[in-house]
Amino acid sequence: MRAYTKQDITQLEAKAKIIRKHIIQMTNKAAAGHPGGSLSAADIVTALYFHVMQVDPENPKWADRDRFILSKGHACPVWYAALAEKGYFSLSHLDTLRKHHSILQGHPDMKKTPGIDMTSGSLGQGLSAGVGMALAAKAKKQDYRVYVMLGDGEIQEGPVWEAAMSAPALGTDNLTAIVDYNHFQSCGAVEDILPLPQFRQRWESFGWNVVEINGHCMEDVVCGLEIAARFRGAPTCVIAHTVKGKGVSYMENNNAWHQGKPTDEQYATAVKELEVERVCL
Repeated sequence: MRAYTKQDITQLEAKAKIIRKHIIQMTNKAAAGHPGGSLSAADIVTALYFHVMQVDPENPKWADRDRFILSKGHACPVWYAALAEKGYFSLSHLDTLRKHHSILQGHPDMKKTPGIDMTSGSLGQGLSAGVGMALAAKAKKQDYRVYVMLGDGEIQEGPVWEAAMSAPALGTDNLTAIVDYNHFQSCGAVEDILPLPQFRQRWESFGWNVVEINGHCMEDVVCGLEIAARFRGAPTCVIAHTVKGKGVSYMENNNAWHQGKPTDEQYATAVKELEVERVCL
């Protein structure tokens, strides 16, 4: 990973806006999807694919590629948008989200979509798979890294904590967990359903290195992910403080957009708003 410049940050911010536009376009055309949690993850996924991760769209199965798992699989529009922009498949596929025979289904499918390293759907399973991938890299003496993005509502799942306990004990310092901490889950606010007190301390108590970032300040995102990539001796958890629906005013912190379909009028409003420069919260 090369050191970033101010120009890199500017380019990444511009790319993140394009990713967000794709998310709105996809969910509008599909008349379905999960725009809120996709938008909150857009800056992080952009930084991963366009600066941090070592990947090759021309060779999606390259053995030494970094791996990414979207454990909160319902937010796949952000992943599909990044993969298309990166060149894994044509941008034209984005208009086929959730359609029959499309390579882009409602949850990521590694058998259908180029660039998908792990199928996800049922919440709570991604970190365990990530631990396995990280262990495989160690066993094969390969230096790729594994990145797993989780939702804060998903953290309530028991298997997450089994994996969290196991990862440091197994020496997987090539593993980074990223929590999209937007404070909402499908049925409401995380704090109202099952709060996460002393969240950072929980990860640290299991032996994780923890980094907290502003998930919408691109420089903060890149810096945090670089710290995670360089840290040795323990896996790293990046707690990204985000806003659900970030970038579209009527979606921000509005959990009605956890799952929803923007009308043509709402789509036009969103695209217009996304032309406005938005860097940090």
